[in-house]
Amino acid sequence: MSSSPAVLMRLMASAFAVAEKAGGIVRDIMKAGDLGIVEKTGANDLQTKADRLVQQCICSSLTRKFPKVTIIGEEDLPSHDVEENLIENGQFEEILQRVCPGEYSGVREEELVVWVDPLDGTKEYTEGLLDHVTVLIGIAYEGKAIAGVINQPFYNYELGPSASLGRTLWGILGVGSFGFELREVADGKRIITTTRSHSNQLVTECVQAMQPQQVIRVGGAGNKIIQLIEGKASAYVFASPGCKKWDTCAPEAILHAVGGKLTDMHGQPYRYHKDVKHMNSAGVLATLRDFEFYASRVPESVKQALQSD
Repeated sequence: MSSSPAVLMRLMASAFAVAEKAGGIVRDIMKAGDLGIVEKTGANDLQTKADRLVQQCICSSLTRKFPKVTIIGEEDLPSHDVEENLIENGQFEEILQRVCPGEYSGVREEELVVWVDPLDGTKEYTEGLLDHVTVLIGIAYEGKAIAGVINQPFYNYELGPSASLGRTLWGILGVGSFGFELREVADGKRIITTTRSHSNQLVTECVQAMQPQQVIRVGGAGNKIIQLIEGKASAYVFASPGCKKWDTCAPEAILHAVGGKLTDMHGQPYRYHKDVKHMNSAGVLATLRDFEFYASRVPESVKQALQSD
């Protein structure tokens, strides 16, 4: 009789199913028309009904199955009983059929940390820029992002009312990343993706130092990493402390699983232990290929302004 799949694979299979349910919640709230918007710290830091319900869905669903896993969500929500219709008990069988990498096969529940961004690109969600929006569930072990799920609730929405909406990307170090077609930007072309609504002088200075032929300004860290792995951008450059661990954990794991790299502006990796500070203080630099070239172009003035943790 075969043994039960490793904890990591079971957690990922559940995270995939929960992310799919979360995408449905995000679409349903948009369709109903009442987004329930509140400002957290200002007009560029919003929370919607979708942020709140999706976090409850993800955190409660995963906690029921994996009570010893540490789960850290973006939203600061009061603790109360969650309605049963928000709970997802399913698992994505394809993940359960995969072989867990040997280095993670013996990992215990209590050694895993899950980082949740229930709605990455909230501002864009409220403005109808729906292709920017993602749901992020990242899994870390010994401080390293090792697995992640990205759901795009509105993937295909520009194809019209008859389009089948949504997709889910996932990846595990040592297994690979799936749910998309891996592509690279044409040789020699420098296309930078960066923030749409949190720019400043440092961000602009760093982007210009890359000497890009094109700059794409979009919302959401998850969305920017998808641009890298689908060949729409060659580097994600954000020389500012605006990003948090729940923004980067899942996208980083998916990017690293296909040979890419994400660090701070000094080239130092971010750590995802349960007790780390949530802010990514030294910005984000990520590429699918040619990381060293882009890292070498980061101005000293940017490095001095953004100190590594």
